Amino acid sequence: MNRKFLRMAAMIAGVAIASASASAQTVPQIAFDSVPNPLHLPADLYFGEVSGVAVNSQGHVFAFSRGNTTGPAYGAAAAQLLEFAPDGQFIREIGHNLYAWSFAHAVKIDPEDNIWVTDKGSDLVVKFDHDGRVAMVFGRKQEASDEDTAPLKHPKPPLPPVDGLFRQVTDIAWDAAGNGYISDGYINSRIARVSHDGEWLGSWGSPGSGPGQMITPHSIAIDAEDHVYVADRGNRRIQVFDTKGIPLRQITIDVPYDPDAKPAIGNRPTLPIPAGTPQTMAPGSPWTVCITPGPHQVLYASDAFPGRIYKMSLDGTVLGVLGSSGKQLRQFGWIHEIACPSENTLFVAELLNWRVQKLILHPQAPK
Repeated sequence: MNRKFLRMAAMIAGVAIASASASAQTVPQIAFDSVPNPLHLPADLYFGEVSGVAVNSQGHVFAFSRGNTTGPAYGAAAAQLLEFAPDGQFIREIGHNLYAWSFAHAVKIDPEDNIWVTDKGSDLVVKFDHDGRVAMVFGRKQEASDEDTAPLKHPKPPLPPVDGLFRQVTDIAWDAAGNGYISDGYINSRIARVSHDGEWLGSWGSPGSGPGQMITPHSIAIDAEDHVYVADRGNRRIQVFDTKGIPLRQITIDVPYDPDAKPAIGNRPTLPIPAGTPQTMAPGSPWTVCITPGPHQVLYASDAFPGRIYKMSLDGTVLGVLGSSGKQLRQFGWIHEIACPSENTLFVAELLNWRVQKLILHPQAPK
């Protein structure tokens, strides 16, 4: 076991060195446009913080919003799943008054065009079929009748995870066989694996900063080779695993930024953030990962400060960067999820600006 651990650590260290040397190269700015008003809400419907966005094979856009707020001023349930046509016209709300709704986190579309959501507040992962009916549920919500029902605590050392249950779950992705990989999440800091038929297949990972450990695995994606990319946000890295959880490499994003860059909200973080402290607001700390379809896949990631999107090859080479923090079009306020249906079309869900932007990239155009 020790030899295996050392071998994995050496592999990861080698990739970290390669990534650091690559970061010294000049990274081009990618020219891009933001389509004004890409999604059209009815007059009586509003977005809250948009935590998730996804696109199916027909070009329909799904936005998972912390809207439809119900309950007390503090701890109110906030989750609403909305579907839009390719031209942005509103189609329907999915799961109105669903038992799972508590605090929206991410929405994904699987290869069969089923719709999946992860709800951080209820600790549930829900699969909807094409008709918007619940087809499968993973995890279990706390019972309202229990005297200990309350927001989850973060004890140190953390409580051991329980098979089949989640603690503040964040995202899901699928391999070629249809198995699902669930990032779980703010407390358990592991990856759970479930079969196409819903069988629990196991998990890997634990809280920490070593190889295979994580601090808030916040987003997850899988490439055509069935390599699993995890946005290990608290450790400021993307970890890449095989489907059994063996670490393959890690990616760090080290792109120079304007020292006068302003955050989207609050004070500018004091950098560098001390080692051993969650790196959530550090430049290059990945809040999102998205891998494009097709034979020539690229990886997109984003950070909260300075608020940029990074285009990368799958080996972690940064190919370009775009955007900054702000409230105008082409600026971002905490991108929480990216949908990348093609290399040059992105949809980004923003928490602070309560919106989805549709971005058209022009990678060959002048800066």
